[in-house]
Amino acid sequence: MEKVGELKIGKKLNEGKTKEVYELLGCPGQVLIQSKDQITAGNAVRKDQMVGKAAISTKTTVSIFKLLQDAGIKTAFEKQHGETAFVAANCQMIPIEWVCRRIATGSFLKRNPGVKEGYKFCPPKLEMFFKDDANNDPQWSEEQLIQAQFNGGGLQIERCEMDIMNRSTLAVFEILEKAWATQDCTLVDMKVEFGVCASTKEILLADVIDNDSWRLWPLGDRKLQKDKQVYRDLKEVTPEAMQMVKRNFEWVAERVQDLLVARTSGRVVVIMGSRSDLDHSQKIKQACANYGIPCELRVSSAHKGTDETLKIKAEYEGDGVRTVFVAVAGRSNGLGPVLSGNSTCPVINCPPISADWGAEDVWSSLRMPSGLGCSTVLFPEAAALFAAQIFGQFDHLVWAKLRANMLSTWISLKQADKQLRNL
Repeated sequence: MEKVGELKIGKKLNEGKTKEVYELLGCPGQVLIQSKDQITAGNAVRKDQMVGKAAISTKTTVSIFKLLQDAGIKTAFEKQHGETAFVAANCQMIPIEWVCRRIATGSFLKRNPGVKEGYKFCPPKLEMFFKDDANNDPQWSEEQLIQAQFNGGGLQIERCEMDIMNRSTLAVFEILEKAWATQDCTLVDMKVEFGVCASTKEILLADVIDNDSWRLWPLGDRKLQKDKQVYRDLKEVTPEAMQMVKRNFEWVAERVQDLLVARTSGRVVVIMGSRSDLDHSQKIKQACANYGIPCELRVSSAHKGTDETLKIKAEYEGDGVRTVFVAVAGRSNGLGPVLSGNSTCPVINCPPISADWGAEDVWSSLRMPSGLGCSTVLFPEAAALFAAQIFGQFDHLVWAKLRANMLSTWISLKQADKQLRNL
């Protein structure tokens, strides 16, 4: 038994080509994933030591998992431990690599003669490969996976579980594709693995996601590739060549840090007609927080103080921060039309509908004069969602939360359907 920091390392549970997995004594349900300074290609037909790779790979993996977790993707990652390891939930791994491709290249071209390199898949192409080094990880069909009847930690892998992993792979790829696009890099393809959490029986994105996991082309140019393919393509492994490969890995690890930071800023400004609308407006603010969007609350009546309403509008138009206005006004909604008619910012009406006159009052938000483009939603959560969809067009972190939320909703429905059928 070895003690590292505050962790007590137990026996080795598993060892792969580039990492080792250890039990953690006194930490039930957790393991330590330790990276190696080894780089391989062709199922370890080629393998070399690359000093510093363990730290570089860990830095990349930790950042990617943080990005995905912040978005709302469920992963096994828990925390980093030192420069070369991290703590993760103990998972029974599914022996399948899920590959998601945006651009046809590599092995896909060999398996699909006639397809030219550069062909773009819309939607992205999903493939599965059974992890079997002796047989070069053969491609599997969905039917093969279902018929294999894998049991991960007590969870039988059936159609429902396979569909969840398929959908999750696609969502993870699209989130990272959008993130890398902010660095003018094309995420060409990537591989991921899943495991069943030993304590919760939940399917989690597991293993690692580092520069071994994808193809990454800056400016969309294969000649500029920064991923492990550079190592695969080496005709001869020399110290100079290995230094070049290491520099590429370091470049990726540094750029990954930038993926965690929004490149643009935005905010929602809720203007309510009176303080009596505060509860409704606060629900909008709370919902905006779920997407990481700052939200400010103001009070102004477009009927009783038009000049003040326009003054407030001007305050937010003048500081260069992208802004979405939400008008919260019951009875006769003058806020939305006045804001929409005097601003180029998007305006969303979200009237607090009353039980007595709601059916009549809502028409002041729905039937607008010509030339006005404000939309109308009735629920605070919908107003925040609409604003998030606007900001998500230029903020990859907001977009990631939207995409993860879509996945979560889909999984909940899928699982509910399975539970109902099993009654």
